[in-house]
Parts: sequence; structure tokens; C-alpha cells
Amino acid sequence: MIDKSLKLKKMKIISKTLRLLPIFILALGLVSCDSDDNNDGPTAQSTTIVDLAASDPNLSVLVEALVRADNAGANLVTTLSGPGPFTVLAPTNEAFANFLATNNFNSLDEVPTELLTQVLLNHVIAGNIASSNLFAAGSGYTNTNAVGPDSAFLSIYYYTDTTVTFNGVSDVITADVEATNGTVHVVDAVIVLPTVVDFALANPALSNLVAALQLADSQEPSPSLIPTLQSDGPFTVFAPTNDAFADLLVELDPSGNTELGDLDPATVEAVLGVHVVADNVRSSELSTGAVPMLGGDINLDASTLILTDANDRESQILATAGLVDIQGINGVVHVIGRVLLPAQN
Repeated sequence: MIDKSLKLKKMKIISKTLRLLPIFILALGLVSCDSDDNNDGPTAQSTTIVDLAASDPNLSVLVEALVRADNAGANLVTTLSGPGPFTVLAPTNEAFANFLATNNFNSLDEVPTELLTQVLLNHVIAGNIASSNLFAAGSGYTNTNAVGPDSAFLSIYYYTDTTVTFNGVSDVITADVEATNGTVHVVDAVIVLPTVVDFALANPALSNLVAALQLADSQEPSPSLIPTLQSDGPFTVFAPTNDAFADLLVELDPSGNTELGDLDPATVEAVLGVHVVADNVRSSELSTGAVPMLGGDINLDASTLILTDANDRESQILATAGLVDIQGINGVVHVIGRVLLPAQN
């Protein structure tokens, strides 16, 4: 009798439990739905820029670089896990491998931590910049979080065609990976700290300046201008546009039969000499008076940003077009609308 009674009680308990099980499952579902309604869930809450990089095997070297910089006190992981917003240009593992090989490093451990930190910061832009913003602008300059002379933020040049290219060397291969604290654009090359020469090479509107530098350096016994402007500096370069060089050729030969390559290299070197100052002079530091260029003084009216050469020819800094204070690691570039000339004999 006792055994039958126990079996009967167990059966009643099981029966009651089975009847309550659907109610229990429904209650769990309601709690889960209510939790989802009140927040975005743990996955969405934790998808920072650092989380995105850590979850992508193709960005593992970037994560390794961030950690190594942080071990030296850079605090990049914490910063990029913070509220931001930031735009991060994330080099792939292959991009880092090419960077190491090009600079004769066998591993990340051989890269000086100060250099590594600044290179990483050169891939971080304050604000949330979608690729659509860059395509809408077409081309232009913005600042990264890396710093150059006088602690000025380094500039970065972007140009759009079928994709977005940064500083003429790094293409976006995966755009607009959204994080809770910004946007990641995966790029195919590490963007090194740019010199003033790098900015001239990157911008198609300055290709005639590059050609002029190459022509000047074609003299024997060895090139001098480009290697000088790639050295530590600092320098300030007043960079004439392509149109400025085209106008100069017409000024020199109204018939239009003279091309840049027809000019005497020594003469071109002398011309370029009155476009370079041996100092990092940002627009806010320009003052009215004589500007000591490497090839002789040029006068400046700081109120109008108009330069006047020894022949009373005027050239204006194109500040309103955003072509001023283009900051490199070894100097700053101001784009101008007319080629300056040294004193004519």
C-alpha cells in the first residue's frame, strides 16, 4: 500500500509539472523579450572599434600593434573602446607585413614604440566619417590624431574614384564597418607618417610641382631637393598648383610652345628655392613682412595671405579652399595660386 501511494503522488507531481512547463517557457520568453526591448543586448553594447578589430582574424596584427603600443603607455585600446566617435582606417595583416618588410623590420617588436604609436594614431580620425561623406567631397584634407612639429595634428589627404584612397598609398577595401563608437574602414596599406613630399605626390593637383622637383633633381652630380624635403626638416612649402605652373609657362612663352620639361633644371631649382622656408610655419604664425625662403626673401601680407616676389608678382595662399596648414611629420604645406620667381637679372 505504501509503494502504490508513493507512485500515485509521484505521478500527480509529474502531471502538474508538465502542465506548468509551457507557462514557465512562456514566462522565460516574455522576460527575454522585455530585456531586448529595454536595451540593445550584450552584443550591440560591446561592439566598439576594438571589439570589431579583435573579432576579425584579418586585423589581428592591428590588435597586436595596439596592445604593444599600450604596453608602452599609449592607452590606445582604452581610447578606442571609449565613447568617441572615431573613424579608424584599419590596415590588414598583409598591409602590416608589407610595412614591416619595406622598413626592414622583422616583426612588430622591432618597431620603436614611439614610432608605432604615431603610425597607429595616423589611422585615427576624430568624428564619424562614412565613405559617402568622402565620396560627396571628392577629395580634401582632414586631420588624424598623430602629431608632428609643435604638436600639430598631422593631415591626411583623401581622394575618391572607384574607392577612397588615403595619402595616395592606401585604398579602402571594406568601407563603413559600423561600431557603437564610430566607423572602421579596412585599408590595404599602412599609412606612414607623411612628409611634405608625400603630400605633393598624393595630390593630383600638385603633379606639376612633383615634375618640377624631379626636373631640378635631374642635374648632376646628384639630386638634392627631394631628398632634402624628405629629411627631418622642418620645412614650410608654398606649393603652386598645376594651373599655376601652366600659367607660368604661358607667361614665359605666350606662344604656348614651352613645356615644363623644356626648362633649364638649374633655373627650376632656383624657382623652387623661393617656395621653401626652413621652419614649420603654420598660417596662424605668418606675419607681415619678409619671409626668408631658401632662395631669397619673399614679402607677405598676413592679412590677405598674399605673397609678393622680387618682381612684384603676387600669389595668394588658397586658404578659403582648405589648402592651407597641410601638416606633415617634417613640415607644413600651403598651396598657392601662382608660381613665385626669384629676382630677375
